[in-house]
Amino acid sequence: MTLFERDFDGLEVGERFRTESRTVTESDIASFAGLTGDTHPQHVDAAWASGSRFGERIAHGLLVLSYAAGLMPFHPERVVALRRIADAVFKHPVRIGDTVHVEGEVVETRPIDDEHGLVACRWKVVNQDGKLVLRASVELVWRRAAVREPILL
Repeated sequence: MTLFERDFDGLEVGERFRTESRTVTESDIASFAGLTGDTHPQHVDAAWASGSRFGERIAHGLLVLSYAAGLMPFHPERVVALRRIADAVFKHPVRIGDTVHVEGEVVETRPIDDEHGLVACRWKVVNQDGKLVLRASVELVWRRAAVREPILL
């Protein structure tokens, strides 16, 4: 059973996990720019970006953070909510064609009430070369006991 399939009371500080990976595409960057309105030429204009310090277009930092959240294999009967993302630091540009994954660690668990607990994690988003591109602290609301009946979505 993976960490994300267990109840809150079965988690331990120090546990580590690694997600599957995802490759950044030009289409993802264009879609993210359209959805968010962040059309900075560093992301969407190849000619402009070729003269920038990065020499080419790069992914939006918040797109990479969104990838990280999307790569988490949250079990819907265990993880109730992503409560907080804090201290996000964008360490290295992510380029079209880069493949990223998340390496994480549980750093704190704290009961909230009889039904829920708070799980604090550190996320490190790493590219295909092993380079750290993003780090963040995350808090998740976790169910303390298994749900007896499935949640209908």
